[in-house]
Amino acid sequence: MRKTMEWMERQQVALFVAGLAIGAIIGLAWPAVAHPAELAIQPMLALLLYATFLGIPFGRIGQAFRDWRFLATLLVVNFALVPAIAWLLSRIVAHDQVLLVGVLFVLLTPCIDYVIVFAGLAGGDEEKLLAATPLLMLTQMVLLPLYLWLFVGAEFVESVEFAPFVEAFVLIIAVPLVAAALTQLAAARWRIGKMVERIALGAMVPLMVATLAVVVSSQIAGVSAEFGSLLLAVPVYVLFAAVMVPVGILAGRVAGLDAPGRRAIVFSGATRNSLVVLPLVLALPAAFDLAPLVVVTQTLVELVAMVVFVRLVPKVVRTTLN
Repeated sequence: MRKTMEWMERQQVALFVAGLAIGAIIGLAWPAVAHPAELAIQPMLALLLYATFLGIPFGRIGQAFRDWRFLATLLVVNFALVPAIAWLLSRIVAHDQVLLVGVLFVLLTPCIDYVIVFAGLAGGDEEKLLAATPLLMLTQMVLLPLYLWLFVGAEFVESVEFAPFVEAFVLIIAVPLVAAALTQLAAARWRIGKMVERIALGAMVPLMVATLAVVVSSQIAGVSAEFGSLLLAVPVYVLFAAVMVPVGILAGRVAGLDAPGRRAIVFSGATRNSLVVLPLVLALPAAFDLAPLVVVTQTLVELVAMVVFVRLVPKVVRTTLN
């Protein structure tokens, strides 16, 4: 088992790409799989985050939360720099309100789930990202309506139902976090707890591969059917991911963060909360029925970018800033 785990760690990027490809093949070959796969996204994310949280010593989370420079940088990047960049890039689709709404929903909300996984794989400070998760979630819940009001208008904001934010936070973050803490406690006292912890940690890479495959298979058919309408959003997302790498690195250097901290800032700035905001967008009026696919398109672009960033970001940060 140990050799298998070590092999998966060495081949993780190739396995992630395989997960994306398998999901695309299944979703395109059997479009009927989309609905059950979509229902499986939140449980898969919860399992993935549970395994991720198990690898983080909870005793050090309090110390991570006291790093005010990291937290301040995270907030400035996600809620000052990102909105400005998102607004500028959204001018590409500003003529189409449906595209505009979908793009703004996803770009204005920082990721709170698998960003921890990808940042950790790239040598980023996952403990500090984990500690900042409640702050990121609460801040985006408060500021998203404000930015939508500024960028789209008051009438549109009144049509948005924000309750799914709370539900996603409980199911994807809070429950796996408590379960991981209890598992760590059990592992320190009983052999069966240690066994559960070891199995869950060993399942990290397979869980990530399965999550990528489920997400892609659930959405690829819908995106491909409307690709002509969605095409204009793709360069917005590609440019956003590309721009946020130097922005995150520069912000981390100005704040005097170490290399793991800078990598975490890059991933937090570049990774968006698409799977959490999707229920909000699905609840929009019928006139915005294409908006969920605009959000999903960002997910597909982002997953490819994250696979690249896992290899790219450690090299860029190490060679240019250390």
